Amino acid sequence: MPALSLRLPEDLDHRLEEEARREGLPRSEVARQAISDYLARRERERFMSELVAEARAAYTDEAMRREALEMAEDFQEADNEALDKAEGRKPGESERDEERWWK
Repeated sequence: MPALSLRLPEDLDHRLEEEARREGLPRSEVARQAISDYLARRERERFMSELVAEARAAYTDEAMRREALEMAEDFQEADNEALDKAEGRKPGESERDEERWWK
């Protein structure tokens, strides 16, 4: 395993020492976990930024917006059918056709 050496300000060193003591872990393990968590968070942030940028670009493309809306409408019908089945209704039968549970 490669080694890393770094200098820490005293307050950060004390916080690291205290966390290691509380967790019952070596300082190096607490530092490894912190670095791993930081890198994972940064990767997620970068991914989300790229996803948002792509969504914004797609949103400004009128043809792509129309296609997305058409797809959403197609799936809405399928979602409604699945909900009807899950709630024990026949497809297309509205909730109003049933006796309400609170009556």
